[in-house]
Amino acid sequence: MDRNKNSNPIRQDRAALLATHRATETRASRKRKLLWSAGGITTLAVAGTLVAVAVVNDPAPQARQDIEIAGLETFEDLDAEHVSTPVDYDQGPPVGGTHSSTWLNCGTYTQEVPEENAVHSLEHGAIWVTYDPETVPQDQVDTLQSALPETYVVLSPYQDMDSPITLSAWGAQMAVETPDDERVEQFVSQYWQSPNAPEPGASCTGGLDAPGRAS
Repeated sequence: MDRNKNSNPIRQDRAALLATHRATETRASRKRKLLWSAGGITTLAVAGTLVAVAVVNDPAPQARQDIEIAGLETFEDLDAEHVSTPVDYDQGPPVGGTHSSTWLNCGTYTQEVPEENAVHSLEHGAIWVTYDPETVPQDQVDTLQSALPETYVVLSPYQDMDSPITLSAWGAQMAVETPDDERVEQFVSQYWQSPNAPEPGASCTGGLDAPGRAS
C-alpha cells in the first residue's frame, strides 16, 4: 500500500513548527527594516536640523555692496592723475584725486605722512586710518592697529581733524570717536582692496618709506 509522506504526523508537526518559525522570522525582519527606516529618517531629520542651525548661527558673509555704514561719506569723479607738485585737497585727510607718482609703503607711522603719496596707496586699494595724536592715547592707537588688516593699511597721526579717528579709502571716508566702534570693522569689510579703487591689488610696498615708519 502506498504511503503519503505528508500523512506522517511527526513530519506534519515539524512542518508546522518550521512554518511558524519562518513566519516569526519574517515578522522580525519586517520590524527591523521599519526600525532602520525610521532611524534613517530620524538621522536625516537631525542632520537637516543641524544644517539649519549652522546656517542661522553662521550666516554667509555680507556682500560689500550690501553693507550699510552710518555716517559714511562717499565722493565720486576723483582724478587719478600723477603729479610732481604738492596738491591742495578738498578733504583732510584726502580720499583721492591727483597724487604723487610714488605710493607710500603701507604700514604704521608715528609721524604724519605725505598726503600725495598716501593717496597713491589709496589708489592701490589700501585704507588710510588717521588719528588725532592730541586726543587719542597710545593704548587706543594699539587697539586700533590690532583691529586692522596687516596689509594694505596705512596708520598714521594727522593734526586738526574734526574727529579723533578717520578711516579713508578711495572715494569714501568715515569718522569715529573710539577704535572699538563697530563701524571700523564695517568700513574695512567694505573698502579694503575695494574694486572702487582705480588699481586694487597694485603694490603697497617698494614705494616711499616716510619718516616715522614703525612697522
